[in-house]
Amino acid sequence: MSDDAAPPDSLLPYDVWAEEALRDVAIRALESVAANGLPGEHHFYLTFRTDHPGTTVPGHLKARYPDEITIVLQHQFEDLRIDREARRFEVTLYFGGVPSRLSVPFGALTMFHDPHVRFGLRFPVTGAEPPTFDDAAPAEETAAEEAPPAEAAPPPQGQVVSLDAFRRKPAKEV
Repeated sequence: MSDDAAPPDSLLPYDVWAEEALRDVAIRALESVAANGLPGEHHFYLTFRTDHPGTTVPGHLKARYPDEITIVLQHQFEDLRIDREARRFEVTLYFGGVPSRLSVPFGALTMFHDPHVRFGLRFPVTGAEPPTFDDAAPAEETAAEEAPPAEAAPPPQGQVVSLDAFRRKPAKEV
């Protein structure tokens, strides 16, 4: 077999499994914060599609961010809840001093970033929700710190892992 030959089609969905595993890293980080609060200087930038089915954001935010928004979980957030059965997280953030409840399906997440440790993940937007992970215990509810408004979030920097970098590309015909 030559190196230029296209790889055989896989009967196992490795790309889907890898995406699910990476998305689970972000979910576990959120669960840890919901149960224990943010440790040290850790904080998260979460980017998600506001137009994804099942995403709930107040009308004034939806009007301002019709496609995508980045929120920060650092100082001004409350009541972070992760619901693996419903495959979503919920959080209350303050925008201009006004509390706003957001409900975000895991499938709407497009980016997770913890700038304190330069860790980041990017996810493709999918119409289907990722499966639940039965091996993780549900997080306890705790009040957490609050985040600055989304529009004040600086662009994330650091290493971002994209699944596209690991996918094989078809061989070019000569």
